[in-house]
Amino acid sequence: MKKLSYGLAAVLAASAALAQAPAPASPPGGDLILIGGGEKPDEAMRKFVELAGGPGAPIVVIPTASTLKSTRKYYAKEFREELGCAASTVLDIRKREDAARPDYVAAVSRARGIFFGGGDQVRITSALLDTPVGRAIAEAFARGAVVGGTSAGTACQSALMITGEGDFTVIRAGAVELKPGFGFVPGIVVDQHFIARQRSNRLISVILEHPDLLGVGIDEDTAAWVRPDGTLRVIGTGSVMVIDPGGASVRRAPDASGKDLLGVHDLRVHVLLAGEGYDLGKRAVLGRDAADGGKRSGP
Repeated sequence: MKKLSYGLAAVLAASAALAQAPAPASPPGGDLILIGGGEKPDEAMRKFVELAGGPGAPIVVIPTASTLKSTRKYYAKEFREELGCAASTVLDIRKREDAARPDYVAAVSRARGIFFGGGDQVRITSALLDTPVGRAIAEAFARGAVVGGTSAGTACQSALMITGEGDFTVIRAGAVELKPGFGFVPGIVVDQHFIARQRSNRLISVILEHPDLLGVGIDEDTAAWVRPDGTLRVIGTGSVMVIDPGGASVRRAPDASGKDLLGVHDLRVHVLLAGEGYDLGKRAVLGRDAADGGKRSGP
């Protein structure tokens, strides 16, 4: 797949909010470690460090999603002391002006791993999209750097980003607020805290309005490792739900709110457990051997 510049990726992300996104394809560059929130699985964090090149690799942590003053120290301790990453740096980016600092741009440009903390995903995209640091992140990923995140740091990775605002008690058109995200996982909408916070309504609503997309809901204490070949592997103690509307028939019915209720026939749903995988391009479940790099199971 041809690698996209950050500017083009941002335009595509914005356009996706108004039209159906392209079918799922391989990420344009490196691996992604997408954690659903809660406890970060140790295996997932170790895999992130491994993919970055090991504990000596330059790693950048971006805690922009959080407003807590303690967050920067928390991540500095986690990466330096617990994971042994002596070359890790935490960037204190709180507003767009911070994302223009030359030293921050230089740090991201050197990074082999970029990790986004949890909080509010809108804070991340508002501070970083179409900024020098944001462009440096996209360029680093396109060169093969691993990108990781937890909770909000996961939600911001798809082109259509669920903000957390809306009415999640219904499956209805226009019920979920969406904004442009980074678009590092093309053709997918990512949701987090998925099983623990019963978020199926909102992801199904989004998918039925954008039936060319796959929905990927990642539970707490769980990560989806998305590889450059377009395959996904589940890491952690929970599950990853994949919602596939391909071949389904979406229905609409008028509602008193003025926004149509959404229905669907023949929707495919997969609940993947640790060690299992999924081919995002072929829309096919992978057995454990295939998820670890072997051949796809089944016909």
